[in-house]
Order: sequence, then structure tokens, then C-alpha cells
Amino acid sequence: MAKKKLRISHLHWGFPPVIGGVETHLTILLPTLMNMGCEVSLLTGSFEGEKGRDTYKGVDIFREPIMDLNWLNRRGVNGVLKEVKSTFNKFVDAAKPDCLHAHNMHYFSKPHARALEEIAVKKGIPLFLTAHNVWDDNLFLDLAKNIKWTHIIAVSHFIKREIIGTGYNHRKITVIHHGIDQELYSGNVDKESIFKKYPRLRNKKIIFHPARMGLAKGCDVSIKALRIVKKQFPDAVLILAGTKNIIDWALTQQKDIAYMISLVDSLKLKKNVLIDAFPLTDMPGLYAVSDVCVYPSTASEPFGLTMLEALASCKPMIVTAAGGMPEIIKDGINGFVIPVKDFESLASRITQLLANKELRDRFGYTGRKMVEQNYTKEIVAENTLALYKKFS
Repeated sequence: MAKKKLRISHLHWGFPPVIGGVETHLTILLPTLMNMGCEVSLLTGSFEGEKGRDTYKGVDIFREPIMDLNWLNRRGVNGVLKEVKSTFNKFVDAAKPDCLHAHNMHYFSKPHARALEEIAVKKGIPLFLTAHNVWDDNLFLDLAKNIKWTHIIAVSHFIKREIIGTGYNHRKITVIHHGIDQELYSGNVDKESIFKKYPRLRNKKIIFHPARMGLAKGCDVSIKALRIVKKQFPDAVLILAGTKNIIDWALTQQKDIAYMISLVDSLKLKKNVLIDAFPLTDMPGLYAVSDVCVYPSTASEPFGLTMLEALASCKPMIVTAAGGMPEIIKDGINGFVIPVKDFESLASRITQLLANKELRDRFGYTGRKMVEQNYTKEIVAENTLALYKKFS
């Protein structure tokens, strides 16, 4: 008799073409779970030009307006509970899941979290939460502690510690670091196609800041560091990734980008900075042509998937001692860890790496091996599947 396939239904506010760390994580995890024999579905927000019902690498995608976080932010969440319940019930009835798995539903909207809890309890379905972030306010405290989550997955030990700090039982939280498509991000890609598309990068010392543009991501720190780096390496180019399709709950993205452009102009760095809304398909190539990757976050970054992309691409990375990033980047082993907002330290480490190819290669080789041993897409899917089976 054939073994019954485990049905897993995920819920998250966004999915490509919406771009972000959680969205990228889902593009990796969900198809890998499919390949391991699960039936996988996702309820996510509507997006202009996308079908309400579609598939992604075998995963059933359900898109509904009531999950569009940008729209909800403009509208407000008062009075949406009835519609949320109806949408969630229809999704669960169609997918018939053995497990429900929400991502970042311990914030943003109490009606969504409560409706999901009610359905899970009523139908006796285990309800998992992956906490990709934490917040410092009452809504986070309420939804993290008072929703009957069967179990919480924290994306880093930093996030687990923050949740424990609210009084949550540590035995009900498991850390599962993200995984990466180690075949897609390998460094062995066609660099020439990137140089043809972005000719300004040819024959340059390339510093790649892969996180989307924003003050919290430390883009201003990278720009200030570049002014110093340029004195020793006049041909250095800093790549900043400005993205169009994101969940911008706080509506700060455009304001941050405007400031960054002004800062570049003020420091006379226009010839040394490339800003573009790079498609996901270009990202492996951009890592491949880069000499150094930087992510000097000024916020307590919960994890930072771009770290794994850089390491898998055999590139050294410089991060700040903030949040979960030092769990992955080991100072002097596969990159450097610097103090928050210290653009002089960042500049010093960048110039050290640009001047020393042997050091870059050693860090890159070590980083790639660490990914292969600990952070592949198969490892994260296996760990997640083991948790499902434990509680199902």
C-alpha cells in the first residue's frame, strides 16, 4: 500500500514577483518539499498580472487580495475578519492540509492570525509558524505568545532568543537556518552575460551589496565606506540593489532610496555606484563577478539569506555584529564582522580583501564548504519535514 503524501499548506503575505528574504526562502523550500514527496500549497497576496490560481515548480499557488499586505496597510485591518475567515476556509477546504505553516503571521494583522488559529483548532490541524522577524511592540507580544502555535520555527538563534525573552517556552521553538540552492549559486556562471548587460562592471573592482536598498540594510554605510575605498582603488564599483516589487509595510523604501541617491551625489560617487532593480535571474551572475560582498546592516537582521548566496558563490562577505548574521559569517574564517554603522571599519576590511586575492579565495572556499555541509536546500527541507512529522 502506497504511503500517503503529507499535505502542507503555507501562508505568507508575498511571493514572486514580490521580492524579499521570506519570498526567496519560499521559492527554495516549497519545491524542495515537493521533491521529497509532499503535496504543497501556498496562500499569498494578489499581484497585478498574476493569476489567482497558478503553480510554481509543482506548488499550488492561491493568490487573494486579503493577503496583500501593502493594500491592507493602506486600508487598515479593521472589519476584515469575516472576509479573512471565508478566504482561509476556502483555501483549507481546497488544499486539505495535514499541516498549516504560516510565515511572519505573528505580526501585521491580528484578524489573520486569529482566523488561522480558529480554523486550525476547529479542524485539528497542527499550526506551525516560522518567525523570520521580531518586533518591539504589543502586537508582536500578543500574536507571538497568545496564538496557539503548535510549534515555532526560528530562522536563527538570535530570533529564538528574542522570542524566549517574551516568556515563550524555549522547548516550543526550533531553530532551522535557511538553506540555499547551492547549484544555482555556485560562482560557476556565465560572467560575460553580466558584463554585456552591465558594461560598467567590466574590469572593475566590484563590491556587491545584495540586500535591497534601505537604511536598515546599511546601504548608506556602504556608500560612505566607498568614498574611502576609492582612494586606494579608484576603479571600485559598488552595486546596490534597488527593488520595485516588495512588501513595504512601513512605506519607507522610496524615501530611503531618494536619500541614498542624494548621498552618492553629495560624495561625488556617481561613477562608482551602480543602482538597478536587478531581476532574480541576474543575482547568481552578480555574485560571480563580484570581488567582495557586504551587508553592514544597522538593524538586528534576523538572518540574511544573501549571506548564504554569497558564501555559496565562493565570495567573502562583510557583515555587522547584529542579529543572526554572526551565526553564519565567522570573523576571519569566511568573512569579517564589523561594528554597526562603522563605515571606516567596513572600508578597511573591503580594501584588505580587494588587495589580497589569496585571502578572498580562502574565505570563499571556506564559505562554500560551510554551505555544502550545513545550509543546502535539502537540509532545510529535511529539518522542516522532520518537525511536521513529529507533530502530525
